[in-house]
Amino acid sequence: MSTPKRYLITAALPYANGQKHIGHLAGAYLPADIYVRYLKAQKRDAVFVCGSDEHGTAIPIQATKEGTTAQAIIDKYHPLMEQNFKDLGIAFDVYHRTSDPLHHQTAQEFFTKLEANGDLETKETEQYFDESAQTFLADRYIKGTCPSCGYDSAYGDQCEKCGKSLSPEELINPVSTLSGNAPIKKTTTHWYLPLNRHEDFLREWVLKEHKNDWRANVVGQVKSWVDGGLQPRAVTRDLDWGIQVPVKNAVGKVLYVWFDAPIGYISATKQWALNHGKDWKPYWYEKDTQLVHFIGKDNIVFHAIIFPVMLKLHGNILPANVPSNEFMNLEGDKMSTSRGWSIEMDDYINDWIKKENGEESMADVLRYYLTAIAPETKDSEFTWKGFQDACNSELVSVFGNYINRTFVLMHKLCNGKVPPFHNDLIDDLDKQLIQDIGNTKLKVETLLEGYKFREAQFEVIDLARKANQYMQKKEPWILAKNIETDSTAQAKIDNCIHGCLQLTANLAILINPFLPFTAKKMCHLMKVVDKMLEWENAGNFNLLKVGYSLRPPELLFRKIEDEEIAAELAELKANAEAKKTKMENTNNAAEGAEAKNENGIAPLKPEIIFDDFGKIDLRVGTIIEAKKVEKADKLLELLVDLGFEKRTILSGIAMHFNPEDVVGKQVTIVANLAPRKMRGIESQGMILMAEDAQGKLYFVSPSEAIASGSTIA
Repeated sequence: MSTPKRYLITAALPYANGQKHIGHLAGAYLPADIYVRYLKAQKRDAVFVCGSDEHGTAIPIQATKEGTTAQAIIDKYHPLMEQNFKDLGIAFDVYHRTSDPLHHQTAQEFFTKLEANGDLETKETEQYFDESAQTFLADRYIKGTCPSCGYDSAYGDQCEKCGKSLSPEELINPVSTLSGNAPIKKTTTHWYLPLNRHEDFLREWVLKEHKNDWRANVVGQVKSWVDGGLQPRAVTRDLDWGIQVPVKNAVGKVLYVWFDAPIGYISATKQWALNHGKDWKPYWYEKDTQLVHFIGKDNIVFHAIIFPVMLKLHGNILPANVPSNEFMNLEGDKMSTSRGWSIEMDDYINDWIKKENGEESMADVLRYYLTAIAPETKDSEFTWKGFQDACNSELVSVFGNYINRTFVLMHKLCNGKVPPFHNDLIDDLDKQLIQDIGNTKLKVETLLEGYKFREAQFEVIDLARKANQYMQKKEPWILAKNIETDSTAQAKIDNCIHGCLQLTANLAILINPFLPFTAKKMCHLMKVVDKMLEWENAGNFNLLKVGYSLRPPELLFRKIEDEEIAAELAELKANAEAKKTKMENTNNAAEGAEAKNENGIAPLKPEIIFDDFGKIDLRVGTIIEAKKVEKADKLLELLVDLGFEKRTILSGIAMHFNPEDVVGKQVTIVANLAPRKMRGIESQGMILMAEDAQGKLYFVSPSEAIASGSTIA
């Protein structure tokens, strides 16, 4: 097969409704980044596009939760996600956003063309309507009992307990999440994409043409949908947040998010082209372009059925592949932000990618482990112990150890310079080393071209294992003891160190798609420019010139200690418990809403006995310092004087108070609460706050100034 003239690589647009966890990173963004880095190292024309998905009901729902506007939500999370991706080495060529006018224009033009060509159809249907709120209800604004598992809080599009996809009509006893009332059915008109007209096309294109080169989970899911009979799918909905339908008499109707979001790939490409003075059209219209969508399995139907139909009707090229990963679980359970059972990318960055923790090398440690356990063919599981073992046993002990030993021995036995290679003394070990380098390059190429990133990374690490064995068999440290008695000893040392250094340079090239920060650091140690990382240089045994001085050794990775892993596990469990408690309190509040008085005062919690209260040590403290916690919108870091000592306490009040306004405040502290680590900072207590019916917070303070440390009985 001939090499495509250009590549357009997409990664699924993440919802801008909150932080994203490492499961998202492993699913679409990391494998896409690896692939793009490989293509660019090959000097191929490759453009990597992504952006925030800023429409759909998830956005206003999150806005309601945070007591703000939809616009404020997307403006908050879009830059956060963009920075998170950058910190973890995901090198998009453009990270766009679907709220941008360019995207609105692109999506509307796309809809208009399909509608004008007769590729859409209109239907009058009955949909759920909330009479109290006077609005049609999107799927996520409807809750009821799941017909499959009996869960009583399933949403209108999916049951979060059993995972079954649903429609609002399937729910038992549906209620509006806006009012809590049972909705009625009301007539409305919408535009539909008649997928049923395109079943033959999908059977031919996916089930025949791509039967053998696409992943089995993608082909299997397409087959299941097509065999089950495709139905027309609405492309518009009644909602006030989104892209307005560009048709007269369509007031209050927007493009359905599943329709507008994938068009975001096109608008992102347009933005990239504008940024670089390029023509965007060849990337979406020319057949010598290879379009590849990287997604998670929950997006298969959109990228392998619906969007391809849209592209075909619009006159665009079709994707050459849709590499879809399965799900990544966490410590024996499904990863879930809502349940607190997840590792947010932002949390990992704050806790690990700091100067004292290893900086960028710890980004590569995460990239390495996620690739090593990538859910390419089945669900996989992230464990903190596995993360530690991958770092300590493979990156530190195998890869990093080899590089460090090579540089130590070069400085000790070869005056810190690349020694010559004496061809007259070449032996079978040298020949095998050179052969291993070439073979690994070919294996990695084949595997990456086939989207087998897990196996490809293994081959690079396996080459480092072979390199360690080579050095161990050569024993240059033993040869150094015999220099005075063996006239060939130094030449043999030269050959060994020369081979090890050339292999180091090759490892930098081969590891670059996977661990880009590490590859850059290796270039720094070798005093070479990044151009050396071009793929054509791999397999070359003359990358470092004889006599060239190299830098002293530096450790590429640090060892992860047991205490760090224990702290992460404790924090994970604490977060899950906190989320569970919050959810239970919310449910209890909802169930007992009728018990609130006319002022909105919440009902009393269950009765306790005096001994329960007697366990709590309440003290008066004075806030003497306050500052915002970096990359944590809700947290203030407070230094509180308790009279007998000063404590650092984290408090989630940053949305209510400025740091300078709380200094000098006397507050009530739960002084004997077990310390808890958040954002890498240990919080040593809790500040009591009062909350009114509108959610405003107030300090619980003594009416008059009192000595810090005074007890509250």
